[in-house]
Amino acid sequence: MDQERVWAEQAIAGNHAAFANLVAAYQGPVFNLAYRMLGNGGDAEDAAQETFLRAYDRLASYEPDRKFSSWILSIASHYCIDQLRRRRGGMESLDDEEGERDLPATEAEPEEVALATEQERTLQHALRQLPPAYRLAVILRYWNDLSYEEIADATGSSVSAIKSRLHRARLMLADSIGETDTAEQPAQRPSARPNTQAVGFAQKGPTIHAVRAN
Repeated sequence: MDQERVWAEQAIAGNHAAFANLVAAYQGPVFNLAYRMLGNGGDAEDAAQETFLRAYDRLASYEPDRKFSSWILSIASHYCIDQLRRRRGGMESLDDEEGERDLPATEAEPEEVALATEQERTLQHALRQLPPAYRLAVILRYWNDLSYEEIADATGSSVSAIKSRLHRARLMLADSIGETDTAEQPAQRPSARPNTQAVGFAQKGPTIHAVRAN
């Protein structure tokens, strides 16, 4: 039996420490998904907090035979989609701090930092041009490494629908990034995979408190 299933079963039985272990294991993927979907660090932290609160409340509905990663990312996905719908197409912006959120932790030359920041902005801008369902499929596939079957499970879609969304999304991303390259002439394309910047979580009884990671 894999470790996450053990923790899940213990958490269902009321073991708070086991649930805290699950939070620690998935806080990075959940935050990353929320940040890519919502494009805002503060909103992503709120989304991650809400995701784990909802997961705790719904533990009794979790089926141990299902991968916990698919289950928790499904909760995060639905929450983010709901938030995007509430925005009703309102203008979104990236603050300077958000553009730097995924920069490498190691020291770099100023020009390297500037390039990484620009790459991050370009990629986030391209993602925001995608319809929410396409954006979600891309994030689950390329940032969370979920299979087509796992994405279908997490989103309540068919495998064929996921493959179609990913195909169309890749074409749209290529067009969007290509237009940016032509206009701005950056040195290279943005990295296909970001560094994970997670929110830390500390659990006390049934209440989960979100704190920024150092």
